[in-house]
Amino acid sequence: MPATPSPRAAPPAHAAVLPGTGSDEVFARAVFAPALTGAGIAVTAPRPRAGPTLVRESLAGLDAAAGAADGPILVGGVSLGAQLAVEWALRTRTRCAGVLAVLPAWTGAPGEAPGAVAARASADLLDREGLERALALSTDGVPPWLAAELTRSWRRHGDGLAAGLRAAAAHPAPDLDALARCPVPVGVVACTDDPVHPAAHARAWAETLPRAGLREMPLATFGADPASAGHAALTAWREAAGHG
Repeated sequence: MPATPSPRAAPPAHAAVLPGTGSDEVFARAVFAPALTGAGIAVTAPRPRAGPTLVRESLAGLDAAAGAADGPILVGGVSLGAQLAVEWALRTRTRCAGVLAVLPAWTGAPGEAPGAVAARASADLLDREGLERALALSTDGVPPWLAAELTRSWRRHGDGLAAGLRAAAAHPAPDLDALARCPVPVGVVACTDDPVHPAAHARAWAETLPRAGLREMPLATFGADPASAGHAALTAWREAAGHG
């Protein structure tokens, strides 16, 4: 008599999402909440605590969200947030139902990755010029959506912003060996023309992770509608998880 196939796990009911370096939970929600709430998944977006403990506090926020949920949760993030989400999944395993990874910025040690270099340069600029002058210089000539995001999030981070940027720039992402051991499905999103988050990293993640889906889009699409990346990540995760 043939064996009865194992029932497919139900989609998770809760998700927790993290922003990138220098960003905030407002942007994390803008990216992920439309897709997740539309799928019936409740979203928690912990506010990042600026300063040298940024990484530890962000991971603790995922711990808290998982502790409050009934069953495994989805975790996700943008840039640093994506890297921390995978790090958390590797550490917690049974509490994680999957990862939504938008724009991973580096793999393994940050080294001279463009995102790490940019974060260190921004921290130096803040120390040298102060917040308002650093904002004026950093937003000069950038797309309006990015200028608006930087202005809001940097002001909300306040005095701890430079230390938080340095903490993020020093924190290693999972390396390829760690990614190959990831126990959960991952939806990965790349912007094909983003110089700070090279698409090569996202592609390498998708090729290395045991269960991954990959979606790509132009940076202008992401800027015009941040939720487009959340929808793409959720679709890629469903593909990797067999829910598609």
